[in-house]
Amino acid sequence: MDKSWMHSDRRSKAYELGVEAVLNFAVENLLTTTHIRCPCVKCVNLKLFGVGIIRDHVYFNGIDQSYKNWIFHREPWEATTNASRNVEEDDGHSRYSFVSEEIDMDDNDFGDFGFDPYEFANVIGDGDQPVYPGYRKYTKLSALVKLYNLKAKHGMSDVCFTELLILQGDLLLEGNTIPTSMYEAKKTLCALGLSYEKMHACPNDCILYRKEYEDSTNCPTCGISRWKEGKDSILKEGVPAKVVWYFPPIPRFKRMFQSHETANSLTWHAARKSIDGHMSHPADSPSWKLLDDKWPEFGNEPRNLRLALSSDGFNPHSSLSSRYSCWPVILVTYNLPPWLCMKRKFMMLTLLISGPKQPGNDIDVYLEPLIEVGIVKGYKACPICGDDTPSHRLKNGHKICYIGHRKWLPINHSYRRQRAAFNGKPEYGIPPEPLTGEEVLHMVENGDRVCWKKKSIFFDLEYWKYLPVRHALDVMHIEKNVCDSIIGTLLEIPGKNKDGIAARLDLLNMGVKTDLQPQYGERRTRLPPGPWNLSRAEKREVCNSFYGMKVPEGYSSNIKNLVSLKDSRLLGLKSHDCHTLMQQLLPVAIRSVLEKPARYAITRLCFFFNAICAKTVDVSKLDKLEEDVVVTLCLLEKYFPPSFFDIMVHLVVHLVREVRLCGPVYFRWMYPFERYMKVLKGYVQNRTRPEGCIAERYIAEEAVEFCTQHLSDVSTVGVPSSQKMGVSKPLSGCTVSVVDQDLLNQAHLYVLENTEEVLPYIEQHMIHIKTAYPKFRKRTKWLQDKHNSTFIQWLRFKFKVNLRKTIMAYQKI
Repeated sequence: MDKSWMHSDRRSKAYELGVEAVLNFAVENLLTTTHIRCPCVKCVNLKLFGVGIIRDHVYFNGIDQSYKNWIFHREPWEATTNASRNVEEDDGHSRYSFVSEEIDMDDNDFGDFGFDPYEFANVIGDGDQPVYPGYRKYTKLSALVKLYNLKAKHGMSDVCFTELLILQGDLLLEGNTIPTSMYEAKKTLCALGLSYEKMHACPNDCILYRKEYEDSTNCPTCGISRWKEGKDSILKEGVPAKVVWYFPPIPRFKRMFQSHETANSLTWHAARKSIDGHMSHPADSPSWKLLDDKWPEFGNEPRNLRLALSSDGFNPHSSLSSRYSCWPVILVTYNLPPWLCMKRKFMMLTLLISGPKQPGNDIDVYLEPLIEVGIVKGYKACPICGDDTPSHRLKNGHKICYIGHRKWLPINHSYRRQRAAFNGKPEYGIPPEPLTGEEVLHMVENGDRVCWKKKSIFFDLEYWKYLPVRHALDVMHIEKNVCDSIIGTLLEIPGKNKDGIAARLDLLNMGVKTDLQPQYGERRTRLPPGPWNLSRAEKREVCNSFYGMKVPEGYSSNIKNLVSLKDSRLLGLKSHDCHTLMQQLLPVAIRSVLEKPARYAITRLCFFFNAICAKTVDVSKLDKLEEDVVVTLCLLEKYFPPSFFDIMVHLVVHLVREVRLCGPVYFRWMYPFERYMKVLKGYVQNRTRPEGCIAERYIAEEAVEFCTQHLSDVSTVGVPSSQKMGVSKPLSGCTVSVVDQDLLNQAHLYVLENTEEVLPYIEQHMIHIKTAYPKFRKRTKWLQDKHNSTFIQWLRFKFKVNLRKTIMAYQKI
């Protein structure tokens, strides 16, 4: 068939006749006019449309001129010998040259479709076959992707999936193209997936056997062998002692730009309309704008990616007693809009460090292909305060506490002059200036490590020292630890209680709250009740409050299951349980217990965490929020023992600063990464090779996600569909009860007082009452301060006013 028209002007008659020829050829061979692969430059035979849409695409976008064999439209594919491939490669036009045009790829960077782009084309061509002859709803590829999608979504094992494929093949007509095993399914999907590398590492985390150490058999640092030692102490040459799984991010970034929809999402931050004075995305933050100002060439191109890195360890085995720990390193892309940024589909696994032990401070050895730094602790544990961290060694508790938050108060605040309520001394200090990246680099290079054990490998990045926030504080773990301390102290939970004989003796040594010192008796030591102590009846009341709480479906776990009424404790609190407690439930449970000052301080702290976790941040309110949290911490210092103030409580004072510099909290906390750890843990089917299971399942899911962008009627795994409430089946049996008039009035009153539309009429009626009854004006002032229900009942019963008739009258006006 003559194809010279493909190089003609799109306005010419030859091009018009050629387009009609290829469409007629496809309709005749595919026997359908509803789903045909579009050969335009943008779709490149990856998307299915009707004939009319394809005609428009080919005229507006142009046809892919590298599409020389119309294999996707049932033209027999000519034998592609190595010689013909070399001709095409020398010509400089690959079958997928549109990718290099869109994202400036080099000719050597065609690793996006697997090992061979021609193998990818074969898979797409084979996948266009119907599931069985004469059936057009599903092709071989779309059916396989949908089945594998179910496997990934519901955590189906490989054995179960194989049996499902066999059953599907038996149920369908003879001659169906459904794979008969998991191996065949993986073989099909591997051509669509991306590759990974296995790098050998020293078992003592000294080096990676790459670059100059690629051919070494022993570690140049510790001298240990590269190879694994068997049970008989004989080295198994060729079997590495430790492996790191590396998933190159560059090909994965390129694949993101291959999808027209995802490519648009990656530039969403530049095209959106932001609201002045509000931050709803990291693009609104000063940290983002600092990079734009310092490197304008980088900032002027909206497709340049802004990345965040997170790492944490998890036990891949179901046994909690196992000490095995593997460490994934995950990248997220901040260019994406908020509803996609932290979703599973766009969380990119880049490294998988194998166990059994955690890398600790040596993690930056494994980050050489990418790059982190270890934990901090001690007198200078705060990475923001540095040398000026307000730390104090407790003589009896043998711990370091972090008190002294009065220095963050205004210089004339009354708390600064109070002695007995705090540490027995006035406070005249000023808050420490946060350390800049350049100051930290200078300190670690000159041997003054403060709270860092060594120089971070991230400082090799040109921009790292200029970032105002380099390692973000994790609000999730801070909130959980603070909640555990509060609950453990209030309910006196062993192991979590910050009170005790040592804490009381520390108060005595500091010369404060001497009335709380231990009272030694003949048989036991008695601790006088402090402001933070609950009586046995109050503990029971708090636990009963939690036990009876009911929350909407999906809001949190069942709080009832966390309560032990027998010994008045909360047990097994997870991170999200602590989140819901601090955000909403704890202030309700303690509202009738504790002394008022201590209860007030805890409630203020809960309100602070609720405010800081908002999805949209009002910048004008951050200063007030920062002032309030400092006062809250000072109130806690007045009413709680010094042992309560570990480093996590101190870090609360810096959370507003990070919101001001980096934007909303939910882009930086660990909740999405912890959920993703559970997904990776579900990939493990072979306990002796957990990392191999994770790697293979990960690239298979990548292939599924890639196919869902180009196949119709296939839902994605990584971006869950919204759950819409609806009734899809008959309701269960119900009973009808008769409601008396008094109960009906109460229900109607409740609706009225909780409906915004009614408030203007109530206010108008208030003015009417003031005018009609002058003698009750003083009483009306009192009623304004009460709850709405008191005021409405006064209107109904004192003046015998029918509120419904009044509202109807005002509606007519």
